[in-house]
Amino acid sequence: GGAAAAAAAAQEHWWTSAVFWGNLGAVAAWGMTGSAIYDAVSAGPELISLKMTGVLIVYSSLFARWAWVVRPQNLPLMVCHMANVLAQCNQLRRAFEAKFNAGGDEAKEAEAWAGRMAGGALGGAAIIAAGPTLQAAVVGANMGPLSAFAAAEAGPFTVHFWAPMSKWFISGASMLELDRPTDKISLAQYSALTMTGLFFTRYSLLVKPLNLNLAAVNACLFLSSAWHLGRKVKADYL
Repeated sequence: GGAAAAAAAAQEHWWTSAVFWGNLGAVAAWGMTGSAIYDAVSAGPELISLKMTGVLIVYSSLFARWAWVVRPQNLPLMVCHMANVLAQCNQLRRAFEAKFNAGGDEAKEAEAWAGRMAGGALGGAAIIAAGPTLQAAVVGANMGPLSAFAAAEAGPFTVHFWAPMSKWFISGASMLELDRPTDKISLAQYSALTMTGLFFTRYSLLVKPLNLNLAAVNACLFLSSAWHLGRKVKADYL
């Protein structure tokens, strides 16, 4: 019964434990959330990128949802990403406030970005609302592999697909920029990214549904971040 299941879980080896690796991933993810909170109290709003902040809000919203529905559920990771959504929303507020207060071209830029973000939010909400109907139509059309993909537990109509895709979009530029100047590499940030990539590569292979897309993006993130981290250590300390 329940006691036997609890005993079996207690005896589970750390290497095969989704809970163990998920908790490590959540701890590493707090490094990125912590940096946003730190920036909010120490850095001026002129350093905030409206584009990247908006992207990070979407990214953490997707991963908060993923952490809630994945099996086993990962509440520490969900809390981490919800905290990041709040931190990034505060950064967005600070950036808009500074630009509107500055007036002129800065205020016009802020107004344009506000319109884009509102349109993106409405479009995203419409796509989510239409998702079940679109999925049923594609699956019911019996289009072979395409219909099978649409019906998959980690297919394109689920957060299991879009959470890792958002990570590809965010991390892609960093992965390709292998000659990034070492003076622009943050030791703390790239340490957190390296650990996040390492932990989540293993974690992605232990959760249900199995998420090879998430494993692949984190393996690439680990390799590229470790490369930058090694270059930074070599330039500054060796």
